[in-house]
Amino acid sequence: MEIVMALVIGFLYAAALYMMLRRSIVKLVIGLVLLSNAANLLIFTAAGLVRGAPPLIYPGDLVPPGVSADPLAQALILTAIVIGFGVLAFAVVLIHRAYEVVGADDMDKMKDTDT
Repeated sequence: MEIVMALVIGFLYAAALYMMLRRSIVKLVIGLVLLSNAANLLIFTAAGLVRGAPPLIYPGDLVPPGVSADPLAQALILTAIVIGFGVLAFAVVLIHRAYEVVGADDMDKMKDTDT
């Protein structure tokens, strides 16, 4: 299962970099979303793909009983999803305003600062 996830993560990173190198600013934002999802999957896979119980430590025990899920990776991914959504919302507003001012979504046409 880890091999499949590694291939999916690699494909997402490659697609994100390809989209971010395009001239359209909309494709740049799509690349940012793909990059965020690839990073989330990388953190999730690096923590280990284990189906386990919640990491609850019962009174008197020192470690959780049996196999347990890693809560740190889940907390990091949840935080990254919220931050990624905020960045996406900001980028969409920025694209909308840039399109109103310049009249195109081409990055080469946005180089001129006289408008």
